[in-house]
Amino acid sequence: MSEARILLVDDEQSIIDLLKIVLTKEGFRHIYTALDGQTAINIGKRFHPHLIILDVMLPDMEGFDVCREFRKFTDVPILFLTAKNTDLDKLVGFSMGADDYITKPFNPLEVAARVKAQLRRIHRIHLPEQKERKVYDYGHFRLDLDSGQLMVDGQEVPCPAMEFKLLAYLCAHPNQIFSKQQLYEQVWGEESLGDDNTVMVHIRRIREKIEPNPSRPQYLVTVRGLGYKMVVDRGKIK
Repeated sequence: MSEARILLVDDEQSIIDLLKIVLTKEGFRHIYTALDGQTAINIGKRFHPHLIILDVMLPDMEGFDVCREFRKFTDVPILFLTAKNTDLDKLVGFSMGADDYITKPFNPLEVAARVKAQLRRIHRIHLPEQKERKVYDYGHFRLDLDSGQLMVDGQEVPCPAMEFKLLAYLCAHPNQIFSKQQLYEQVWGEESLGDDNTVMVHIRRIREKIEPNPSRPQYLVTVRGLGYKMVVDRGKIK
């Protein structure tokens, strides 16, 4: 993990310095910094960080727009760090491709813990059942755990880390119903505090990728009042 490259993007130098000190103490040696959006994008294209911590309020452009630009060339975890803490702000952040949302003021040790958790997830996907299965092939879409690829109609579709892990978890537990709370605790690895938005946004984004008609899902379906399940005809799984 110490070899991971981390990009810190914030217009407050004091926050950059604080996070850099904490992450360095946690063993991270390759930390890049940017005080504005365009510089961050340039650094991202040049050094290909493994994780990005991104402020929403930047002097030249909104962090949401920066995130959208990042998603054009990378699927690494993006953690928003911002004073904007409304549900709408969080939904916008997740819809732009963010993997986590941390509000200011923050505990820098908590940020370091979330960074390490995200990096562990992209290097090792824990599927407690059916460990022998490496590929889930549903015909219309195919999820390859070894290569980290999502193929839809034969074309690779970019899939951010947490979407990939959530989809993999559901594929590993076919035809089982999970509540939003259960999915959050199993996939994100943290206790759910009643905020269902994170799971809901990720479910919607997955449907947009794998469903022929996302408004009428046939694979990742909602079971009213109970949660979600991956509907699978076992005879068709390869």
